[in-house]
Amino acid sequence: MRNAAFLDPGLHRRLVDGLYLEAMVMADEARTYFDGSASLDDGGNDPLRRVAFACESLKVTTRLMHIIAWLLSQRAWQRGEIGDADLVDEKYRLGRATQTDAELAGSFPFTARALIEASQELYDRVARLQDRMDLMTGQGEQGSAGPARALWDRLSGAF
Repeated sequence: MRNAAFLDPGLHRRLVDGLYLEAMVMADEARTYFDGSASLDDGGNDPLRRVAFACESLKVTTRLMHIIAWLLSQRAWQRGEIGDADLVDEKYRLGRATQTDAELAGSFPFTARALIEASQELYDRVARLQDRMDLMTGQGEQGSAGPARALWDRLSGAF
């Protein structure tokens, strides 16, 4: 079995460091915004809207924590703290995160929408990186039974 050692170490390190910085900055922005945003611009008194807003803030936080945990695992691998074989362990892989309904996000203030969209975009980039690494290391063929299985996994993650 080929392993992550086939990746260019310098490129891998720069990718991980850049994504880590971006994720940490976004996590700080999200924390500042959602902690300080107890009321919405309009409709803040509607209990269902406030619950939806709180759920979306949790989704953003969850996405970012999954990203940060994965990036920290990559850093640990770079430093030799975990081995190549450990990277296939589910605990070192990118956790699943629920996507936000675009229609619901469209009803939130601009800053909330921007954070939601940015966290989803960053999560998607990290997921593509993990998928690319899996293909490069030969894990991609073992881990999935094909496009139908991938679609099933995506649908399962959405519900």
